[in-house]
Amino acid sequence: MLDRRVFPYLAGMTAVLMVITGIVAHVIDEQDFPTIEDGIWWSIVTLATVGYGDIVPHTTWGRVLGGAVIILGVTFLSFLIATVTSLFVDADRAELVEARAAREEEMRTTLQSIDQRLAAVERLLAEKPPR
Repeated sequence: MLDRRVFPYLAGMTAVLMVITGIVAHVIDEQDFPTIEDGIWWSIVTLATVGYGDIVPHTTWGRVLGGAVIILGVTFLSFLIATVTSLFVDADRAELVEARAAREEEMRTTLQSIDQRLAAVERLLAEKPPR
């Protein structure tokens, strides 16, 4: 079972990664990313694998950074999606276990009732002499 506490860390790391790579993009390629905000916008769009194309790196180092951001974005988003999916699956599994336990208890009660009735019938048959 995946620890639920990992989700905020992954989401936080993704947000930090967006800001850091946006700042680095501005520092290494001021021509394509004239402001830090432009760098962060590009980083968000790239990490989210949207890729609008409104801001793109043209320098070698900008493209190297872009490739790293794409790989990290896919990786982090995959982990985030897997974490959320795991939380849903765990919740679903818990509901199934509870439902199964309730059905088993109901079946146990029904079997006990049948067993008691069968014992009563056997006693009655044992008390009556054969004809």
